[in-house]
Amino acid sequence: MKIEQIYTSCLAQGAYYIESNGEVAIIDPLRETQHYVDKATANNAKIKFIFETHIHADFVSGHVDLAKKTGATIVFGPNAKTTFNSYNASDNEEFKVGNITIKVLHTPGHTLESVTYLLIDENGQHHAVFTGDTLFLGDVGRPDLAVKSDLTEKDLAGMLFQSLRSKIMTLDDAVIVYPAHGAGSACGKNLSKETVGTIGDQKNTNYALRSDMTKEEFVTEVLDGISPPPQYFAKNAKMNQSGYSNLEQVLSNGDTPLSAQVFEQLAKSEEALILDVRTQQDFIKNHIPGSIFIGLNGGFAPWVGALITDINQPILLVVPEGKSEEAVIRLARVGYDNTLGYLEGGMDAWIASGKTTDQIISISAKEFSTKTRENNLHVLDVRKDGEYNSMHLKLDDLQHFALDYINHQMDQIDANKTYYIHCAGGFRSVIAASILKARGFRNIVDIAGGFTALKKTDLSLSEFVCPSTI
Repeated sequence: MKIEQIYTSCLAQGAYYIESNGEVAIIDPLRETQHYVDKATANNAKIKFIFETHIHADFVSGHVDLAKKTGATIVFGPNAKTTFNSYNASDNEEFKVGNITIKVLHTPGHTLESVTYLLIDENGQHHAVFTGDTLFLGDVGRPDLAVKSDLTEKDLAGMLFQSLRSKIMTLDDAVIVYPAHGAGSACGKNLSKETVGTIGDQKNTNYALRSDMTKEEFVTEVLDGISPPPQYFAKNAKMNQSGYSNLEQVLSNGDTPLSAQVFEQLAKSEEALILDVRTQQDFIKNHIPGSIFIGLNGGFAPWVGALITDINQPILLVVPEGKSEEAVIRLARVGYDNTLGYLEGGMDAWIASGKTTDQIISISAKEFSTKTRENNLHVLDVRKDGEYNSMHLKLDDLQHFALDYINHQMDQIDANKTYYIHCAGGFRSVIAASILKARGFRNIVDIAGGFTALKKTDLSLSEFVCPSTI
């Protein structure tokens, strides 16, 4: 028996390759599927099943393409509805993969069709569970994504409580836990950086698995502090139910070099968004006017999904040399399939053609601290609410809204004022600056190094103090 976790850091997502006696099962495959096929071929094995723990909302699964390539059966849990051929497994149904058995445990709560897959080894022992978004290390899946008119997030949280107690916490402590996500995923709020654990560890450390916890306490704690889901979640879920374009075709269309002249023409004729995926330092120095920055070196795909509201938006790419294919694939992972091509030769070719460029003013944290002694500066903090509430600058004219919601909160700032903008380290602030500049806010100054650098200056900080109890 062979189990391999194939972890994709940008999405904080874990897919699984399971092989036994020449047969393979893939659990929660990513959009690009050829490497699963190649791995099985190299081992003289055949992919028999594609198991989905639920209809994913935070990425486009590769189940449709992989089934077409291999003839494998796509397996969902009860209640899953798709427009393509798939099999709905029943609770406790078992599937043979070589000498091992995969048993379906219906664990509704994150979504109604959510399942956990229990792997029973050659000796009949419970070896591991693939928990999808039902159980993470340190957390459980958010129960607010499948809300309907007759089903509230509290109802789903109650289902999740029962699923965990009746199906997962009853397993032996030594059973290995393989979740679908780790830290950085928006599918939970307290995920661990670790990506493999055990049932026993989770019983001891996961707040949601406390043995003395009531259902009411669970519902309250799980729902507390959940941010609204990113706008692309519902769109990815629909693609996972209805199918999508073949990735090879998306790559053929999108990984296309374009001259500066053609690139500029397409930007106008197709009303394409110019997405610059270089580093923030490169973007600050020189970029195409009106372009948006979201760098490949950060949480690229989730930020694209959160900030580009039209999933069918035509996109033109400005990429580092040799990174065009990677950029197109990472866009496709979250359903952005309408890439038209990339600027051949990058910014050097754009500049050589005599076309206009733009820049972002960026100053050091020390320089900013000096300016505050002379002027009442307007400051915009674009970190998440929790970061801001924990500690922030103590200034009279400080505004805060998380980058996630910038498209809805631009009316809160004045285009006639100059704003000094910061995040935690300098990545998100440049994304925000690029969006604001593209929308006509010209007086934007980036604070390099963000709050991490600002804390090292002599500026006053407002820190959250937990109230004492008597």
